[in-house]
Amino acid sequence: MTESRADLWWLPVGAGGHVVVHTSRWWERILARLEHRPPQPLFHAALEVFVDGGRHLIEMTPAWGQPAGPRGVVAVGPVGLRLLGRSRFFRYEIRCWPDGILPDRGYAIDSPVSIPLGAEDVHALLDRVAAVPTLTWGRDVPRSGDMWNSNSVVSWLLTTSGVDASRFAPPAGGRAPGWNAGIACATRPRDG
Repeated sequence: MTESRADLWWLPVGAGGHVVVHTSRWWERILARLEHRPPQPLFHAALEVFVDGGRHLIEMTPAWGQPAGPRGVVAVGPVGLRLLGRSRFFRYEIRCWPDGILPDRGYAIDSPVSIPLGAEDVHALLDRVAAVPTLTWGRDVPRSGDMWNSNSVVSWLLTTSGVDASRFAPPAGGRAPGWNAGIACATRPRDG
């Protein structure tokens, strides 16, 4: 396909055997118990955008444990507490990587979901990636009932591109924590 578009990828959290699969599973079990519901599979979203014959991969990843070399990093933010973000081990990267690699693509479920966008809209989306808020990962976003994370980046970008991100949901009865936080952050009035 050569038309301009955004492809939304739904990846199981921790696909490929990362330590995150265990910590996320524990977190989801505890949260499900507190909310009196069964645990659900957790998903991480990534965007792949196509325009003018080119391709860019957009996602948020941990800053530690990444391969050397260019990865299209356009912003970094803290994990857990803003102060901890001084350490690479408590920092995330937001990438807008030309011809980037999505290592867990083989684990994706019901993906990609293609979202048609005009070339002008895709260029505007690419220009906004560096402007994504670098809120503290794992902290609640006011008026959202949700925490900021990798899913927030994707839903924020879609929403600020005029796409109704609330119409997308992860597959297989799963959850995408942070999705609503990105929508809320993109739609709330700017303070001062």
